[in-house]
Amino acid sequence: MPLLYNSTNGQAPAVDLREALLQGQAPDRGLYIPQKFPTLTPQEIAAFTDLPYHEIAFRVLSKYTDGVIPSDALAALCRDAYGFPIPLEKVYDRVHVMRLDQGPTASFKDFAAQMMARMFGYFLQTDRRQVTILTATSGDTGSAVAQAFHNVPGIRVIVLFPYDEVSISQRKLMTTLKDNVRTIAIDGKFDDCQAMVKRAFADPDLKHIPLSSANSINIGRLLPQSVYYFYSASRLAKPGEPIVFSIPSGNFGDMMGAVVARQMGLPVKKIVVPVNDNDAFPRFLDSGNYQKISPSRNSVSNAMNVGHPSNLARLVAIYGGRMDETGKIHQQPDLVAMRRDLFSSSISDELTRATLKEVWDKYQLLLEPHGAVAWRGYQDWLKIGGNSDSPAVILETANPAKFPEEIEKLFNWSPDVPPQMQATLKLPEDYDRMGADYEKFKKYLLSQHA
Repeated sequence: MPLLYNSTNGQAPAVDLREALLQGQAPDRGLYIPQKFPTLTPQEIAAFTDLPYHEIAFRVLSKYTDGVIPSDALAALCRDAYGFPIPLEKVYDRVHVMRLDQGPTASFKDFAAQMMARMFGYFLQTDRRQVTILTATSGDTGSAVAQAFHNVPGIRVIVLFPYDEVSISQRKLMTTLKDNVRTIAIDGKFDDCQAMVKRAFADPDLKHIPLSSANSINIGRLLPQSVYYFYSASRLAKPGEPIVFSIPSGNFGDMMGAVVARQMGLPVKKIVVPVNDNDAFPRFLDSGNYQKISPSRNSVSNAMNVGHPSNLARLVAIYGGRMDETGKIHQQPDLVAMRRDLFSSSISDELTRATLKEVWDKYQLLLEPHGAVAWRGYQDWLKIGGNSDSPAVILETANPAKFPEEIEKLFNWSPDVPPQMQATLKLPEDYDRMGADYEKFKKYLLSQHA
């Protein structure tokens, strides 16, 4: 019997992984979450030590795909998706930086997008279905999704991004593609883009268009992102030894990957969840009162410019509460347990830039703004009594070359541009532009599918 998924809003029927993936968002506007997280035994986790990444991915994801994707097919998808390295760089003592910037778009989003695209392709080929993927991006999601789904049969991709809040390289990695990919620059915030996408999913006038999402509202994003937590622990922690992760967080998809790994049995001492000036979560963790930030605040760590993290509904559900898509809490989660497992602080732009410089001067380690937020968040946790003896992984979620302006301002030199970005930056762009107007966007969707 395949594993079933419930909506966080509790008003939609349970579905299997195939439907959860292809629908993206539940019909009641909630997010899909497993009815029960499958677990790995300590022996199974210990066996990861000598396995390549794609094999760990297969062993983790097979717990979710049993009865939906045959084992041999899943193994082939994992081998095909993960042909790039995952460097773990020692900085000092047992503190390492995990560089998730070696994929096709030099971002951690590649880990989920590459696997999602293959799973979508598998299901659509099997079902002979067609899907339009709507995605809102604050930086890296759009390019990772666009690249991963480019020319996948049966799929059309439409990406919305806030025109003034993505870097040129982030934009070009998605606006230089054509064929089945269209991008729309929105004169607004990421939250405007995300709200337009969510509204489209729930719009009865669009029911005849098969829509899905590749944002982290889709469970297909979270599950593959749990794998690199198992991978890093297998290389850095002793069998059964708890590990600390510091994860720069915006829409909370990446940190939810760590939560998923912990739910599956990975020993995790602490999940550090640093945010930028959009500090709704640390204030909620501190006070128990949740107030989203609207409009979201524009920070140098632009992929984290999220005033209301969608995945917070999943986190609240795991801790026994219920939050709807607007951010209203209908049932409080277990805050004592959340504070035990999670730590969060808000990192200003001034601190982000100071951290970039400090880490370079002290360790000759070049981070980018999101990695700097993760580094500072870990230091904040140590200041309140965190244990520095435990193995710790700081996540670097994008290549510094995606933020050349910041690096040049601080250091008066430019970061090396990885090969996968060099060719793209020379290509001509092609994108549409509109205001943050849902009715205009709706007409656009209808005209695209006329």
